[in-house]
Amino acid sequence: MLPNPDEKLDPRVKRTRGLILRSFEDLLAEKNFETISVQDVTDTAQINRATFYAHFQDKYALLDYSISQMFKQEIEKRTLNACHYTPDNLRNLILAVCEFLGRIHTSCAQPHQQFESLVETQIKQQIFGLLSHWLEQSKSKVPSEIPATVATWAIYGLASLYSHTKKRPALEKFVDEALPLVAVNLEQFA
Repeated sequence: MLPNPDEKLDPRVKRTRGLILRSFEDLLAEKNFETISVQDVTDTAQINRATFYAHFQDKYALLDYSISQMFKQEIEKRTLNACHYTPDNLRNLILAVCEFLGRIHTSCAQPHQQFESLVETQIKQQIFGLLSHWLEQSKSKVPSEIPATVATWAIYGLASLYSHTKKRPALEKFVDEALPLVAVNLEQFA
C-alpha cells in the first residue's frame, strides 16, 4: 500500500484542513480558480487568514493538495493503491482517471489553462507513483521509470481527450479501446 503522510496529523489539523478543502471545493463550483482569493476561502470556511497560511502557502498549494487528496481518494476507493499490476487493475486505473477528469471538468466553473496545468501535474505524479509501485513489485530487471512515464502520459492524455470531448462515447467502451494502447507499454515489464 502506498504511504499516506496525512495519517499522522493531529485531528484538529485534519479537521481544519477538511474545512478549508470543502470551502475551496464549494468556491470552485461557483467561480473559476483564477478569481478565487485566499480571502474568499477564509470567509467561506469562517477562519482567519493566519489559520489558512498555517496550512497552505497560497491558493496554488491549496489546489495541489485538494487535487491530490481527491484523486488519492479515487484510487483508494478502487483499492488500486493496494494492488499489483494486472490488465484489470490497469483498466480500473484508466477508468478512474477518466471519471476523475470528467468530474473536474463538469463540477468546476470554467476551468482555465492554468488550473488544468496544475491538475495535470498533480494527477500525473500520482499515476506515475502508482505505476512505479506496481512495476517495482513485479521485480523486473528493467528500471520502472521509462515504462511508468510512458504509461502515465498515455493514461493522462487519453483521459484528457475523453474529458474534453463534447459528445463523449460510453466510458466503458472508451476505456476498452484505450487499454491495449497503454498495456502494450507495461506488459513487457510487469
